[in-house]
Amino acid sequence: MRGGFYFSILFAKLAKFGLKITKLSGGTAIIGKYVLKICPNFLTEANKYIDTKINVTGTNGKTTTSGLISHLISSSGKSIINNAMGANMLNGVVNAISTELNPFKKYDFSVIESDEAFLEIIYDKFEADYLLVTNLFRDQLDRYGELATTKKFIQNGIDKKPELKLVLNADDPLVASFSGGKEKIYYGVEEVVFEDGLTKTESKTEEAFNCPCGKPLKYDKKFYAQQGHYYCECGYRRPEPKYKAKVILRKKSSVLIINGEEFTVPLVGLFNAYNALGAIALAKELGIKDIQENLLTFKVAFGRSEVKHLNGKRTLIQLIKNPIGANEVIKTIDLDSDILIAINDNYADGRDVSWLWDAEFEGLKDAKHEIVVTGTRADDMALRLKYAGIERIKVINDISKAVDYIGKNAESDITILPTYTALLKINKMKNIKF
Repeated sequence: MRGGFYFSILFAKLAKFGLKITKLSGGTAIIGKYVLKICPNFLTEANKYIDTKINVTGTNGKTTTSGLISHLISSSGKSIINNAMGANMLNGVVNAISTELNPFKKYDFSVIESDEAFLEIIYDKFEADYLLVTNLFRDQLDRYGELATTKKFIQNGIDKKPELKLVLNADDPLVASFSGGKEKIYYGVEEVVFEDGLTKTESKTEEAFNCPCGKPLKYDKKFYAQQGHYYCECGYRRPEPKYKAKVILRKKSSVLIINGEEFTVPLVGLFNAYNALGAIALAKELGIKDIQENLLTFKVAFGRSEVKHLNGKRTLIQLIKNPIGANEVIKTIDLDSDILIAINDNYADGRDVSWLWDAEFEGLKDAKHEIVVTGTRADDMALRLKYAGIERIKVINDISKAVDYIGKNAESDITILPTYTALLKINKMKNIKF
């Protein structure tokens, strides 16, 4: 078995080099598929090389949160393995570990983003010390079904690791209600302040959640979706967070005042403030130092509020994949920018695109320029925008041609809103540069 393990690592490193040279694939999951054929117990064997193992799961924010945690750990001088590209199913996790692991070295940490449905599968083989859960929203109904199903996937994983320390978003009633684990550490937002002309925008597509007693939850404060300060007449209420934040939202950054300590984060939007709060809470639990200094050097993962340049024009790329996430992204969009929306329906995106009708694209109604739509479901997106009251729409089904078009014709900054596989394609294009 040890020989197979060592050979699988050698194969992974050679395959990664080969894919980089040939550019046949991004190599985020395919290497992991073959590593498991060579060594089916690869994750079990890899356990002994890593001291502290951290997983991050949830509907939205996994990649940004795990990226923040990884950056804070590595910047503090600790060694780490991380699936930074966001491939979070079993093959992707094995891919990241096998290509990064040196069998002659011990690592201080692993930070592994995990797909909700694959967490329990990963936990069958991989040990765990901390699990951070960001939020639970309706997402990819063809894969996850209803929220209760998604929650059960994660709970099944937690049940396999009784010594696990849970870091939970107290403001999400579904996340806060996870049971099990050795310890629960809650984080939450106390207050949100808007600056730089930003204002709170109410969402219309929010779900109602019931208390375990069966009565609808009530709220003292509601921040977005189901996240807020909830309670029930029966006495059930939001757990008291250990890490409490006042959030100040600005056009190009956010400030979090956590238990009296101020942190500036180079990310926009309340959704990213939650990601940062979770990451800082876990970093504090780990005893990581110089958090504020290292936050300022954080670079977002591709497509997560990432700024690049297309034909010399500043281009903001924001992944969208479900109604709640899309709504929060739409709130941050500069309507004076030229906008491209790229919608695919491949497996990793979710085959069911009915979520387009739940997202509030009406927020783009005052866009200054025509909106370009592309991807395998460009026509569906165009129809949705038409029903949102948007008249100036241009359909270019081929993603490469659409990116070329907006790059040549944009009058100002550019905003690109892609689904996951559309993002992967755009990221490979030579005219998209930092």
